[in-house]
Amino acid sequence: MSSVVVVGLQWGDEGKGKITDFLASRADMVVRYQGGNNAGHTVVVGDDEFKLHLIPSGVLYPGIKCILGNGVVVNPAVLLQEMADLKKRGIDISGIRISDRAHLVMPYHPMLDQLDESSRTVGKIGTTGRGIGPAYVDKYARYDAIRFVDLLDPAFFKERIAEVMAIKNNLLDKLYGHEGFDFSRIYKEYAKYAEELRPLVTDTSVLVNAAIKQGQKVLFEGAQGTLLDIDHGTFPFVSSSSSAAGGACTGSGVGPTKIDKVVGVIKAYSTRVGEGPFPTELPENMVSLLRDGRGREYGVTTGRPRRCGWFDGVLAEYSVRVNGVSDLVVMKLDVLDKIETIKICTSYQYRNTFLKEFPASLKVLAECTPVYEEMPGWRTDTTAIQEFKDLPVQAQNYLKRIAELADAPIAMISVGWRRNETIINHNIW
Repeated sequence: MSSVVVVGLQWGDEGKGKITDFLASRADMVVRYQGGNNAGHTVVVGDDEFKLHLIPSGVLYPGIKCILGNGVVVNPAVLLQEMADLKKRGIDISGIRISDRAHLVMPYHPMLDQLDESSRTVGKIGTTGRGIGPAYVDKYARYDAIRFVDLLDPAFFKERIAEVMAIKNNLLDKLYGHEGFDFSRIYKEYAKYAEELRPLVTDTSVLVNAAIKQGQKVLFEGAQGTLLDIDHGTFPFVSSSSSAAGGACTGSGVGPTKIDKVVGVIKAYSTRVGEGPFPTELPENMVSLLRDGRGREYGVTTGRPRRCGWFDGVLAEYSVRVNGVSDLVVMKLDVLDKIETIKICTSYQYRNTFLKEFPASLKVLAECTPVYEEMPGWRTDTTAIQEFKDLPVQAQNYLKRIAELADAPIAMISVGWRRNETIINHNIW
């Protein structure tokens, strides 16, 4: 297999960073295809912890090309800081490349993001405030968007930024009563970014397709998760990009026939950050079972505590279906090690009916009550286990039920934060 997509099957934070890092050890190229620095990956290497927001996890392996595709929106200040931090820690960053078609996050985007969210008394999305949504709004509205190819043309960029900033400053003043941005300062700042990043900017679609044609192993790394996808997520409480597997094609400039496998990453329980319905959510007095201790369920980007709940089989089947998942990876099984009885949602009750399919309507979803099966816990530490057959029988049965409900085979199981705390059922490459 030469091309594999890694996608989250819940609301993000599934542990994709660890799995991408694990698979990247045998990859030649890792491609980030959507989102921005609203996402966060945590990778643990020995005693070192790396928190990445823009750069693909593959950067931790020497010699791997790390691509930011055309579907990513890039805050150049954040990218340069992340590169500097990695370099300071001895990481080779020479393989990073940026699509000339990728869009820029400008200083007014985070401001508009925060002002819009704070102005809402109802209907808050739960945005990270990083400006990712407004950057995608400009992309799809077309005229106000600025791409890397524009940034690298000084005369054209100066003309574009003058036009767009006049519009944005007027919006800030008239709609929010907020002071605008100084054109000269922003232009000089971004002109500096242009020169620093110029050597990295190219038509990355050419690079990715050439790598696939040559039989190289290419890993496509998704951010967020399927339930945050703009089309397939719990709309409107979603991100602004295509975080499902289909986004790997549109966000990196490769055709769907070039994808060999889709790896779906899912926790052994459920978490969510931000607003929106969450059928299997635990009450606050029970959340510590999962959030604290080994769970460490706090956002990498925002530090916000994650909402936690039991595994949702209805959601899992839906996400497997819309992504065309070929292989499952179950994360954080070890977090359940001390729980006596574990619940697993097999369907929803909506009024007088039972639902096996995930509903499109948030009104319906908010009224759904999870129908649970109770399964005995294993009350045994699993972090040192390396083979499925050595897991406690209760853990084996729990995983088999997850695979049955999701309708996909389990390729890998994570039983800890470190690379070696991973059980491999079958190889993905």
